[in-house]
Amino acid sequence: MKSIRPTLLVATHNRDKILEIKDLLKNRHISVKSLRDFPNIPDLEETGSTLEENAILKARSAFKQTGITSLGDDTGLEVDALKGAPGVLSSRYSGPGATYEENVWKLLREMEGIRNRRARFRCVMALVWKDGLEVVEGRVDGEILEKSLGTGGFGYDPIFYHPPTGLTYAQMPMSLKNQFSHRSLALQQIVQIISRKYNFSIL
Repeated sequence: MKSIRPTLLVATHNRDKILEIKDLLKNRHISVKSLRDFPNIPDLEETGSTLEENAILKARSAFKQTGITSLGDDTGLEVDALKGAPGVLSSRYSGPGATYEENVWKLLREMEGIRNRRARFRCVMALVWKDGLEVVEGRVDGEILEKSLGTGGFGYDPIFYHPPTGLTYAQMPMSLKNQFSHRSLALQQIVQIISRKYNFSIL
């Protein structure tokens, strides 16, 4: 009996995010595409007030335009001392079109002199197909450093310190980061949902 190889459309043009998700899904018997494979589909404006709303908006939009099972995700860095900011505004903390470096610089300025450095990454993923919607979340706790360390990763990775490993996300090889990252934890749940939907083994 011929096995089904499901196709998953990741609803983003962000190259860093696509590479990370593809690495996480390698050897999972899932064909991964992104909006880069559909150049006529623009990025959806993130108008939701929560990570959950944005993830669902992205997934529903991608599915509506392609008919392919679609994955939308939104990730936020939540800092206790800033009452959960930057949160849903993480990718545009310094304004529309902000670079990774500009967002990091703004956060470091706002954290100057603050002793409580506790923070967490939350990744919310929404999976949409013809008759279904599933929403999952991955979360990792850490701390905000006073300066950037490491050259890998993207976004806030250089200042997000992970106490169990003693490293920032940016100091980790992708293989290590993908063992426990917020995106990995969420995606593991998505894979379980897809495996049930298509009745195939994820091993």
